[in-house]
Amino acid sequence: MSASTDVDARSGGARALYSGNARVVVARGLLATKSTNWVVVVSGFFEPVFYLLAMGWGLGSFIGDVTLPSGTEISYAAYIAPGLLAVSAMNGAVYDSTWNVFFKMHFGKLYDAMLSTSMGPLDVALGEILYALLRGGVYAFGFLTVMQVLGLNLAWTAFLAVPAVLLVAFGFASIGMAITSYMKTFQHMDWINIVLLPMFLFSATFYPLTVYPTPIQWLIQALPLWHGTELVRGLTTGELSSASGLHVAYFVAMIAIGLTFTTKRLRALFLD
Repeated sequence: MSASTDVDARSGGARALYSGNARVVVARGLLATKSTNWVVVVSGFFEPVFYLLAMGWGLGSFIGDVTLPSGTEISYAAYIAPGLLAVSAMNGAVYDSTWNVFFKMHFGKLYDAMLSTSMGPLDVALGEILYALLRGGVYAFGFLTVMQVLGLNLAWTAFLAVPAVLLVAFGFASIGMAITSYMKTFQHMDWINIVLLPMFLFSATFYPLTVYPTPIQWLIQALPLWHGTELVRGLTTGELSSASGLHVAYFVAMIAIGLTFTTKRLRALFLD
């Protein structure tokens, strides 16, 4: 690294944060996936598909139709599919922005090398989050295709589920990396699964929010996966409302908070 770049990085100049090289981090992630991790990436797509087949068609044959707030009745498979689509995006984004980042940070020492160049912490944060977003988007697009084949997209607005799911993935990836930057041991990383599992089970993925007592409903409505599920379900079923804007705003806030904390944390760890 040149003397001028080093002075700029240490003095807190603009290039200390961002040099416009986030794409290099994404390219490096894609190359690593192609050479070593592609089996893991591909296998992550099938989990929500198996849930859809097992519960949507298996359990759904006993449950029957589900009534939406508007009074419209849809099949149980069409009801849970949007939730599983949001889960698919969440899983792809979170796995890359947590475990992958944790290994690079503490064992591969990759960020030490990156930040010894002209790249700043925002380059690294954006690059890793965009790579995680790409994985989450691939999962979601594949699952949405499965939904289309099975006839579970019930409205023309279903195509808008693609950008909606990318927004969901971006939010989870941003917060995931921010949290991971504070993790120091593998035991700490186990906390992530402890949080993800209840969200998966109770964020109105498999049954309506109204089955819970009111205080539990308030808690669930504070969870990001509930907002993702409701946003995607509204698009695939055509049940859009003013609440859709609230769901979008929720994830925009997640992205802003995640990027801010990740950038500050990487700067504190590797530059200060």
